[in-house]
Amino acid sequence: MTDPIPLSAITSSPDPHGVYRRLRDEWGEVARVELEPGVHAWLVMGYRELLTITRNEHLYSRDARNWRDFQDGTVAPDSGLGPMMFWRANVIGADGPEHRRLRRPLDDGVTSIHQRRMRRSVEAICEELISSFAGRGSADLVAEYAQAVPLLAVAALFGLDAAEGHELLRALAALFGSADDSQAGNRRFEEILADVMHARRAEPAADLTSGFVAHPDLHTDEEVLQSMVVMVSAGQETTTSWIAQTLRLMLTDPRFSGRLRGGRLGVDDALDEVLWRDPPMTHMPARYALRDTELGGRPVRRGDALILGLAAANDDPRVHTGDPAAELGNRAHLAWSAGPHACPARVPARLIARTAVDTALQRLPGVRLAVGADEVVPRPSPWTRCPASLPVHFTTPLPPPGDSR
Repeated sequence: MTDPIPLSAITSSPDPHGVYRRLRDEWGEVARVELEPGVHAWLVMGYRELLTITRNEHLYSRDARNWRDFQDGTVAPDSGLGPMMFWRANVIGADGPEHRRLRRPLDDGVTSIHQRRMRRSVEAICEELISSFAGRGSADLVAEYAQAVPLLAVAALFGLDAAEGHELLRALAALFGSADDSQAGNRRFEEILADVMHARRAEPAADLTSGFVAHPDLHTDEEVLQSMVVMVSAGQETTTSWIAQTLRLMLTDPRFSGRLRGGRLGVDDALDEVLWRDPPMTHMPARYALRDTELGGRPVRRGDALILGLAAANDDPRVHTGDPAAELGNRAHLAWSAGPHACPARVPARLIARTAVDTALQRLPGVRLAVGADEVVPRPSPWTRCPASLPVHFTTPLPPPGDSR
């Protein structure tokens, strides 16, 4: 067999699904990949195989302290993989009863979100961002819009102001890049959230931070902080990618771009198509085998890391009819993962993404991509395929009557 392909080479490929097909031809549904030089893992590409590991926490643990390559020093403590893969004292790194305890504050927090109020808040954020560039007739809908909307929306839920939200954004960009600056980005990200946590412990307010501080299932400041880290980081990066990929689809795919000119496929159809083809998390880290086993015909050793290939599993030919029209509206994708660790915030994420996409299409008349569709490339990351930029042109609005500009 050929040498393992770097995981980042898949996310940066112009045709990742073609890469998955080639990997399936060579490896089957579980392929060997490289996370960084000398560090390997299994990429789980099969729909059924992915369900197997996400639903069996007695064999496939979420606790990264079981990762053999970290235990034996193959992965350095300052590795760029750390912020995404090292153990943290939060819901992501726990199994069983401990996971359920740490999950309850997140579920309670999501349930407490007032959806109508949140929609109005997101609409106001979108309008303010668009107003900042509407007069130019051009914009980058990633840098100036898609990456700001979810962070400002989620930051507001936790009681952060806009300036703190933008600083979080810079830190998160480094964290998800898993490059040399990821550790520094992670430290700054946690510092900002810790400041808010300490402020709310001294003076509670009507926000999610205060809810976490007071929650009986969070026993220490570290657990409160790491619960905030999960909610903010997951909500930001994944929803940014969802918004950006949906806007890209609406602007480049004739099935959806027609909607701008009266076609039949709309925003909800595009949102669902992205969840199948380019889910917000392309590759989800990680599960760790608790004993030697076999998965998809591959020998998995105790301590091996297994990466959830969410995009690959969605493309598994065993779960498709071959008729795209018949599958329209099908939401059996694994974009949110599955099992006990499935995303708890699907409803607010869709609210933010749908509001952002719909507002942009309504408020930017004649919006069109300023570059060729093949020039839209993902920003570097082993985990996501968020477009690096979406430069667009649009018709500038006429000034109001009586405006001399």
